[in-house]
Amino acid sequence: MAARDPGSDKTKRHTINDVARLAGVSKKTVSRVINESPFVKEETRKAVLEIMRETGYVPDPQARGLAFRRAFLVGLIYDNPNPQHTISHQQGLLDAMAGSGFELVVRPVDRNSPRLLADMRDFVERQKLFAVVLPSPVSEDEKLAALLRELDVPYVRIGSVALDEPDRMLVSHDGRGAAQAARHLADLGHTRIALISGPPTFRSSIERKKGFEEGLAEAGLTLSPDLAKIGAYTYESGVNAALELFALEARPTAIFCLNDEMATGVYTAAREAGLRIPEDVSVVGYDDAPIAVRLWPPMTSVRLPLRDMGRMAGEMLVPNALREKRADAHEVQPQLVVRESTGKVG
Repeated sequence: MAARDPGSDKTKRHTINDVARLAGVSKKTVSRVINESPFVKEETRKAVLEIMRETGYVPDPQARGLAFRRAFLVGLIYDNPNPQHTISHQQGLLDAMAGSGFELVVRPVDRNSPRLLADMRDFVERQKLFAVVLPSPVSEDEKLAALLRELDVPYVRIGSVALDEPDRMLVSHDGRGAAQAARHLADLGHTRIALISGPPTFRSSIERKKGFEEGLAEAGLTLSPDLAKIGAYTYESGVNAALELFALEARPTAIFCLNDEMATGVYTAAREAGLRIPEDVSVVGYDDAPIAVRLWPPMTSVRLPLRDMGRMAGEMLVPNALREKRADAHEVQPQLVVRESTGKVG
């Protein structure tokens, strides 16, 4: 290898030719390192990466796109009534792409639209996407995943259960978090525990409800039909469902909501009904979004590391010369975070 001398001109914009010269390798070898080719010796790879760090060289996205006949763009295709989910995933993806030369394109869709597949084919081909991230519930669309395979576009699906090959999945095990919530409320002595679920067409709602009922069963409890309400993962649906529950002759002493948006609605409904949290009703949410600690009292919630999930999905897809390797883990574990919105039955 040639002696490493990036030069005294710190303002100079170095090229791939400079990196090759300083590392004592060919331009083609540098290109292979940038694109994480397996046909490069580890010693050579480390030497080239070190020169890139010393010189501040960043691969030109346009030149790389031409070489691959594909733009250096990653698409985030989503359809979720909870905006915090999308924002957190987006932040994580940007974390993974920092310094890589890749850019993020965010595309909202209506997953029930009859034009979904045609629109997505047009979107992917027009943008020449390098890869795509599919968060829940779009990740549950098997036809969309098949379309991406047909177009030979790498993708990662984020879902509550495994829906695809391991290298194409990031699994969040939503049911496990819901079971933790059920056990927590049962341990506090609650027996009339209500559930406000999400849309039954969302796999996350199905898995969270299933996990919640399994957690109740462990404590010898069951979900009473009159205490099961269906929401829409929105604040308004949480308010309406909670008001119905509070109007019952035997109202619940605890409510578990399958996301924090609906749980926030329960706070509003409790205030309208003249009920105190947690003295009169305990409340548990899911996701542990920023709103959970901005409410009073701060809300107990099942934490999903949404930003980390976006970052991990990005690392599974995006080559990055500034990163040692891609993500190894393809799953995360939900964790109950106990705060002041839950208490013992008074």
